[in-house]
Amino acid sequence: MMYSILLVDDEPEILAAWRLILESEGYEVSCASNGAEALAYVVAHVPDLIVTDWMMPIMDGAELCRRLKSMPLSVNVPILVHTAVPPSDSEAQYCSACLLKPIGADLFLTTIAQLCAPRC
Repeated sequence: MMYSILLVDDEPEILAAWRLILESEGYEVSCASNGAEALAYVVAHVPDLIVTDWMMPIMDGAELCRRLKSMPLSVNVPILVHTAVPPSDSEAQYCSACLLKPIGADLFLTTIAQLCAPRC
């Protein structure tokens, strides 16, 4: 089964790099440059996993995570926060895992594989 991942980051080079790595691992990857774009995407196509930056213009990762968890269609979608600035404890409740930038591809891919594993 091919898992679909939505990457959300306001830095195009980060999106491009992770998209290449993930697609080479067999994932189906879509990209959004902020939380508002990501929400619009999720309403149309619910992915298996969302990987988001925390600090973004228009709608940041905290607001995106809160909104995703308030919508029935995305409430069970795991969220991996990939950020240079870790979320506070109260904000971290909305995400499944948090990785600090910069991160190596091995840990990134291992974490993604764990989050995409079928949930019992």
